[in-house]
Amino acid sequence: MIISHIDPVLLTIGPLVVRWYALSYIAGILSGIFYVRFLAKYRKLDLGKNFIDDFLFATVLGIVIGGRLGYVLIYDLQPSLQDPLSVLKIWLGGMSFHGGFLGFFIATLIYTKTRKIDYWHLLDLAACAAPIGIFFGRLANFVNRELIGRETHSNWGVIFPEVDMSLRHPSQIYEALTEGILLFFIINLLFFRYKLYKKRMVLSGYFCIFYSTFRFISEFFREPDSQIGYMLNHFTMGQLISALMFCFGVCLVHRSNKKLAH
Repeated sequence: MIISHIDPVLLTIGPLVVRWYALSYIAGILSGIFYVRFLAKYRKLDLGKNFIDDFLFATVLGIVIGGRLGYVLIYDLQPSLQDPLSVLKIWLGGMSFHGGFLGFFIATLIYTKTRKIDYWHLLDLAACAAPIGIFFGRLANFVNRELIGRETHSNWGVIFPEVDMSLRHPSQIYEALTEGILLFFIINLLFFRYKLYKKRMVLSGYFCIFYSTFRFISEFFREPDSQIGYMLNHFTMGQLISALMFCFGVCLVHRSNKKLAH
């Protein structure tokens, strides 16, 4: 049993408040961008000399705007309508992965169109790097005491005193290990061992398939959102969206293989 006493605020310097949540997102995005550049060099893909600065800007906008809007529209619409300024308080938490995924998808499309880079080549590289950001993001969820797990009688449960004194699954850590570390090794194994970067959009497809699978399973250990509860009496909103993401991934892999067959 672990009792979480981690302060979400790392340090305060006058009016400046440095939070673990923000640092986790910064670390995840920067690490991902540099890893994408490494993969591009490996496969001899020219992304341009200003790639890091330009794509970093596009990535941050896509993930932050998409993630926040996704959370508000899917999980927190009514409270946000009552207090519109709360939408801007992203440092308090409240980011949707699926919204951030869609925002990144759109931002990458705009970026590649303006830079005349193949969209799917870059997106496939990003699929290999995305688990890094997911790993840091889930750690941020744990520190921020959000997306808490369901109650458990297991010995490795966690108590969040600010929430309640119930022993809960460390669901954020489960997701960091599966959607972060395990997914990273799977996608990069497909990249380096099986050379799937030679097939456009297939790595992106497998990313969607494996992420949505891990997310669907982890939701059984995560407390459903109180304002939504269960959908269809058994499933969470995250599971239903993950099911759609899984289907999207299957379509990408099928389309990639179909093009090669022709």
